[in-house]
Amino acid sequence: MSGNPEASVDEDHDDGLLEDWSVRNIVTTLVPLLIAMSVLQMVSGTVLESFEEELLENPSLLILVPVMIGTAGNLGSIMCARLSTQLHLGTLEFSPSNPGMRANVAAVLGLAATVFVLLGIASWAIGAFLGGTLGLGTLLVITMVSGMLLAVWVVIVSTVSVYVSYQLGYDPDDTTIPVVTNVCDITGVLILFAVVWVVL
Repeated sequence: MSGNPEASVDEDHDDGLLEDWSVRNIVTTLVPLLIAMSVLQMVSGTVLESFEEELLENPSLLILVPVMIGTAGNLGSIMCARLSTQLHLGTLEFSPSNPGMRANVAAVLGLAATVFVLLGIASWAIGAFLGGTLGLGTLLVITMVSGMLLAVWVVIVSTVSVYVSYQLGYDPDDTTIPVVTNVCDITGVLILFAVVWVVL
């Protein structure tokens, strides 16, 4: 008797998944990536150091930096996770006309708008307590403009990371979040201080 072809296909599929999820495959994929991202983090620290004088003059800005880049990383992680899940389910289409894609983008932008308003208020209150001179309106403009620009950038980087990872045959669950969080660290600092330079 011949074997069940459906069972054979399922076994091949399971073998492929086990190979993708093997410790060796995950380590060989992630180690070079994490090394590259560590170097990028050093660059981010160097960029941040170049703004040291301005940060010390404005305690509110000093408060903003870690929260800003941390929030950007969190938003990127959410976006990557949602896109990766849809990709594994076979429902992801990289197109602006895709309702799922539009919903993800709207969710990230909505979260960013809410969080960065609260961040502006909190940084003003703490900065005022520490002797800062920046007003609430100024800080809200800085946090909202830089935060929304960063959120748009997060959406772009997350989408491109998932797409490129998929095209190269890597599991987006392994590769995208380290890439997005590290890229957003350095670009978040640059965006924030570009807005600060324009506003102040």
